[in-house]
Amino acid sequence: MGTITIDGRKIEFTNERNILTIIRKAGIDVPTLCYQDDLSTFGECRLCTVEDDKGKLFASCSEEPRDGMVIYTNTGKLRKYRKLIIELMLAAHCRDCNTCQKNGECTLQTLARRYNITDVRFNDYREPMEPDFSSPSIIRDPAKCVLCGNCVRVCEELQGIGAINFAQRGSDACVTPAFDKKIAETDCVNCGQCRVYCPTGAITIRHNRTEVWEALADPNVRVIAQVAPAVRVAVGDAFGLGKGKSVMGKIVAVLHRMGFDEVYDTTFSADLTIMEETQEFLDRVANGGKLPLLTSCCPAWVKFVGDHFPDYVDNVSTCRSPQGMLSAVTKEYFRDPANNPDGRKTVMVSIMPCTAKKMEANRPNSYTKGEKDTDYVITTTELIDMIRTYGVRFDTIEPEASDIPFGFGSGGGVIFGVTGGVTEAVIRRLVPGHDKETLEQIADCGVREEGYIREFTVPYNGIDVKICVASGLANARKVMEDVRSGAKEYHLIEIMACRGGCVMGGGQPRILTDLHDSVREVRTHGIYRADSNAVVKKSDENPMLQSLYEGFLKGKEHELLHNHEFCGK
Repeated sequence: MGTITIDGRKIEFTNERNILTIIRKAGIDVPTLCYQDDLSTFGECRLCTVEDDKGKLFASCSEEPRDGMVIYTNTGKLRKYRKLIIELMLAAHCRDCNTCQKNGECTLQTLARRYNITDVRFNDYREPMEPDFSSPSIIRDPAKCVLCGNCVRVCEELQGIGAINFAQRGSDACVTPAFDKKIAETDCVNCGQCRVYCPTGAITIRHNRTEVWEALADPNVRVIAQVAPAVRVAVGDAFGLGKGKSVMGKIVAVLHRMGFDEVYDTTFSADLTIMEETQEFLDRVANGGKLPLLTSCCPAWVKFVGDHFPDYVDNVSTCRSPQGMLSAVTKEYFRDPANNPDGRKTVMVSIMPCTAKKMEANRPNSYTKGEKDTDYVITTTELIDMIRTYGVRFDTIEPEASDIPFGFGSGGGVIFGVTGGVTEAVIRRLVPGHDKETLEQIADCGVREEGYIREFTVPYNGIDVKICVASGLANARKVMEDVRSGAKEYHLIEIMACRGGCVMGGGQPRILTDLHDSVREVRTHGIYRADSNAVVKKSDENPMLQSLYEGFLKGKEHELLHNHEFCGK
């Protein structure tokens, strides 16, 4: 513990890892591009440079605090220094800001305004670089890269993939896949976390808004939307309705206004997933099937298994993801002339917190009877853009209910949006009773504990079921390596590629300064609040589900709800 004098104020510190953290603790916003709390310190951009009482300049992100230090954060020398750095970055940066996806949300753009940069004195020294459109989920534009290294570190440190890295030196330095490959030719799992941490428009979401608008304008098409659980606790942020607040009713209302014929809730098919995956798990336990059972809801995780643990492909659940199930069931429902008397073509639009869902929709096992199940996937961020384009006052629109027959889900379906939600819903399905005390005991079994790797045991029919829940693919790698080596043994493993689960998906709206745990916490609490308000808590008690199984789904469960081949590569 010690004291540092910052701009004339004495600030106490304890175990802060650098001076930058203490400066921010003092309420001072020192600019950064390359520093993130949950990544290693890189010290590349030098924008966080401060001055001590001897006139020495140093990067505050990489300097350890010492008792008695005297720091200045806003001297004339520092302002001139930072302004020069920003100018040099802009000189080597594509400045077509008006047409950039990140316009208005770009950190470099914000800093240029902050330091009143209205002219760039330097010429662009770099050779023109073409964007990479090879991925179904993201677009890489090297001309907008500022070499902050955030994408490199998040891909390596948080996801354990290493699909991109620095290449060349000096003025030729760039961020690129090895051997200048296209991103789709690498082990990229399409999680989109690189896009989340990118401060500029160098990595953005590959959008499908145009195709959706065109479908909505076609009178010969029935356009149906499904909305994932995590979307409802992120959209409200963009319209001043508070972080983590569930706005599902408003989302349904605005989608109806836009022209969607039906709006379904993916919590319905999350309930379907629980029914099928629980039965698959029990069958494997009873019949000596391959264990541990690996959940299949997260497409980035499924691809990760195929790329890095191909010997565990048969352990992956055959269940389609909730997106895949609902799209397949909906298309089948409207193939029946009784449900489609006007003979219109059905177009399924999936609204997801996840960029990897775009990849999933294009996989060969995402087709039924030769027809693509999910026609278009748009992320939460794209939905927000569409709402703004439409012009509706989202904050004042009256909520509406999702449409029947696939618009009602249980609390067990809602909690799919957070890490451990799939497992908790499975346990609810296995444990008899739905009273408050039983549900609280399930929540306290370890499934909701803090940490990106959670291990706990649940007794069931004389068996101690060993469960692991993990999020972040670097953590998933550790779990799987322990399983492969025999150091750990589990019956069930749930993995979400994004740390914290779908609430922190690569398609969610995020501001770089809000990447710390508070955003994850408020969205997670929002999901649990929605669960608390749900009339039905357990997937098997969803009356619409029971009707579906007894009706047109009978005999078609395997065809519509399960993958017939592994397509994770």
